[in-house]
Amino acid sequence: MKLWGGRFQKTTDALVEEFTSSISFDQRLYKQDIQGSIAHARMLGKCRIISEEDVRQIVAGLEEILQDIESGNFSFEIALEDIHMNIEKRLTERIGAAGGRLHTARSRNDQVALDMHMYLKEEIKEIAGLLLCMQETILELAGRHLHTIMPGYTHLQRAQPITFGHHMMAYFFMLQRDMERLQLCYEHTDLMPLGAGALAGTTYPIDRHFVAEQLGFANLYENSIDAVSDRDYILEFLSFASVCMMHLSRLSEELIFWSSTEFNFIELDDAFCTGSSIMPQKKNPDVAELVRGKTGRIYGHLLAMLTTAKGLPLAYNKDLQEDKEGLFDTVDTLKTSLAIYGAMLQKVSVNREVMLEVLRRDFSNATDMADYLVKKGLPFRQAHEVVGKTVFACIDSGKVLTDLTMEEFQSFSPLFTEDILEVLKIENCVSARRSYGGTAPEAVEQAMRKGHLLTASSRDYWLAR
Repeated sequence: MKLWGGRFQKTTDALVEEFTSSISFDQRLYKQDIQGSIAHARMLGKCRIISEEDVRQIVAGLEEILQDIESGNFSFEIALEDIHMNIEKRLTERIGAAGGRLHTARSRNDQVALDMHMYLKEEIKEIAGLLLCMQETILELAGRHLHTIMPGYTHLQRAQPITFGHHMMAYFFMLQRDMERLQLCYEHTDLMPLGAGALAGTTYPIDRHFVAEQLGFANLYENSIDAVSDRDYILEFLSFASVCMMHLSRLSEELIFWSSTEFNFIELDDAFCTGSSIMPQKKNPDVAELVRGKTGRIYGHLLAMLTTAKGLPLAYNKDLQEDKEGLFDTVDTLKTSLAIYGAMLQKVSVNREVMLEVLRRDFSNATDMADYLVKKGLPFRQAHEVVGKTVFACIDSGKVLTDLTMEEFQSFSPLFTEDILEVLKIENCVSARRSYGGTAPEAVEQAMRKGHLLTASSRDYWLAR
């Protein structure tokens, strides 16, 4: 008989039983469910709602069930619907009437909400650690390539010379914003819902603050209806994960381009690539491609949860059972992506000479030429036009700017003197951009110092949680 079956005169249709069951995926919440039940039982004993002997039996029984599950000696039943009922039924079978008293002063509504908050808190801390490791890997990679010059792009067209270290630091700060979003998500997840009952609270003299303290929650929900119906924290996590995966996907796109024969800027380690079943020469960047592909999967989970929640009246509705599978898959996908990406970036080989040679045969230094004329007194728009005409003439004659003679320079503007050749050197184009946040090595070093401070601050934040 169902634990809620007293009012019913018919057994549940087998198809309905299968359709409404969540045990196939929510069994991963077993540890949180048991921890929450132990804290709840101890609170019931503290408040003299159940006897201390009942508490002792309940706690011992739950600890035995935990051992059974973790040793593989626990059979989950679809007929019992979810993780909560599977555990409660087994507890009652094992300890008798005391097991039936565990559910006093709570509902499955606040019970499942508690499990989900506890689960996500733990996963957020793990993800924060992986995110932090990836940031530290980027800092180390940027430090190795402070002076490695590469083309910077806009519209996927070569634009200005930058350093590889500067380019990688852009991803560091993207991930830093992800870290800040994750911290806010954690704070909104760190709310304890147990004690809300089905939606209206309870008539029993419970102590919610005691349960929160037992389970390590910083705060409690202030409203019982909100406690059981809130899924904002899940939406915030899915939003964070979507943005974070978008950042990884952008980096994936660049690694795929750069590792192609056409670019040959980098080489990915063999351990993070695969071959072709028919073309023996192939080395495919499958990890980067899969991360790029899995980004859409996580976007889908966010949109699905937004759609599920958008029309729900307060308080709990069965629709909210749909909050789990997408969240679980997002957690698993993001954790794997961050872990493998951190390892892959540690072993990237950068082809310095290839990138520098590309710049020596293009016009990425044209902006520096325009700036040179501006510093000689020419308005920028006029300088822009002079340089544009110079570039066109070079293209027409198969030259680059540094191939021009002084006579040719001065045919475009009398302001050019011998020092223009120093200005146009690719290394000088990079080192001249010392503005805050710029690509000059000293500016990148400054950004890296801030990066180290930020990662230290993040580490302190999570150690305190």
